[in-house]
Amino acid sequence: MSEQTTAPRRRLRFPFAAQVLTGLVLGLVLGVVALQISPPHPETGEATNWLAVTLQTVGSTFVALLRTIVPPLIVLAVISSIANLRNVANAARLAWKTLLWFAVTALVSVAIAIVLGLTVRPGLNSAVDEATAAEPSTHGSWLAFIESLVPANFLGLAANTSAADDGSLSTSLSFNALQLIVIAVALGIAAVKVGKAAEPFINFTASTLEVVLKALWWVIRLAPIGTVGLLGNAVYSYGWTTIGALGQFAITIYLGLALVVFVVYPVIARLNGLSPVKYFTGVWPAVQLGFVSRSSMGTLPVTQRVAEQNLGVPRHYSAFAVPFGATTKMDGCAAIYPAISAIFVAQFFGVDLAVTDYLLIVFVSVIGSAATAGTTGATVMLTLTLSTVGLPLEGVGLLLAVDPILDMGRTATNVAGQALVPAIVAKREGILDPVRYHAPRGTTGFVPLDEPGTATAEEAAAARTAADPDEDGAGPDGAREADLASAGSGSRG
Repeated sequence: MSEQTTAPRRRLRFPFAAQVLTGLVLGLVLGVVALQISPPHPETGEATNWLAVTLQTVGSTFVALLRTIVPPLIVLAVISSIANLRNVANAARLAWKTLLWFAVTALVSVAIAIVLGLTVRPGLNSAVDEATAAEPSTHGSWLAFIESLVPANFLGLAANTSAADDGSLSTSLSFNALQLIVIAVALGIAAVKVGKAAEPFINFTASTLEVVLKALWWVIRLAPIGTVGLLGNAVYSYGWTTIGALGQFAITIYLGLALVVFVVYPVIARLNGLSPVKYFTGVWPAVQLGFVSRSSMGTLPVTQRVAEQNLGVPRHYSAFAVPFGATTKMDGCAAIYPAISAIFVAQFFGVDLAVTDYLLIVFVSVIGSAATAGTTGATVMLTLTLSTVGLPLEGVGLLLAVDPILDMGRTATNVAGQALVPAIVAKREGILDPVRYHAPRGTTGFVPLDEPGTATAEEAAAARTAADPDEDGAGPDGAREADLASAGSGSRG
């Protein structure tokens, strides 16, 4: 018994959040050291020393592990959530309110971006030369979005074959998150329609989901090591000197991102009766991982975990909202960045934008982010915005040099919003767990599922009744109680 009580006390000496922060500092230092040993190859950009190769390998391995968990997590979570929602009367209302808040936050974000672009005028104060522009490798289009809704195969997989200089061929597989959601929704609805005969399938899905969540937690525990590799490789590959020519543009982007994360989101949380401080402490594990990984999909497992475990969002709802948000809810990549960039390109090429052009930018930012689902969002979103407004696509190449550094802040902003909206909707619908939302975060950065202070089924039911006296609680209460019980058995690290 004494040994069991000693182990947790030892963990208190170096909390998980402190481990990740240490990884950030160590990655920064090692990236600078790797640069001092030898810079990247001037033409290929490949690492030229052992330390740089090690950082690159560690970072890419960690992201690969996260992305490996994403496909089964999306499919299993969405199917299970649909099964849990089969007795909930307001499921459709939850979906529409989620979309509404996605649009609201995107609208506010793009308005901030336009004001900053017109005030700072980064395109008139840039030292870049048009000759340095690079051709973007991908372009966004509405047709591509519509086509991407139709699964190419049952697993939503895509294959890409490339030829090396020596003539050898290599094939890599990738998944389309939006197609996986379509497949999972179809299977979930079919299981509900089948009825009693589908109960074994639903039970198997729920059980498998718990196994995946346990494996996910093991991967999350590697985040401090992954952070060292990811940030160290970013510093080595891109350095900070690339900001020089586009300094004012980069500062404008980060100013817009900061206003959204530190002003807009807290105000929205407060207006909906949520503590901004608790929101930030709850979402921090996902935000810091999004910053170093530069991937909303790679961060998806952690985002869903903080939404459920720290912010008190019921699993049957977060399983819908968070994966959907990871593909379409991108205030950083789809609102702040393309709006400021479009204004930059217009100013750089001397194109005067009319009021209708700014309205088109707003429209694309609020509605068009869906066109980037399953792709590398920011560049595709920018090309979609420029083509819609009629600006030269050559302007995209001007911004590619500094894009990786900007992508860190964009992804962190995306992730913060992807966790906030489900919390707001859950709060407004009376299904948020207020005790869990306000509970102290554990040494891992997450609220322990079996620690005192976590809401019991009775406390959660009382909170929902207080929020909506007309709610009989039969559906959501039972689902939430099952969620807490299953989470406690399966996702405790």
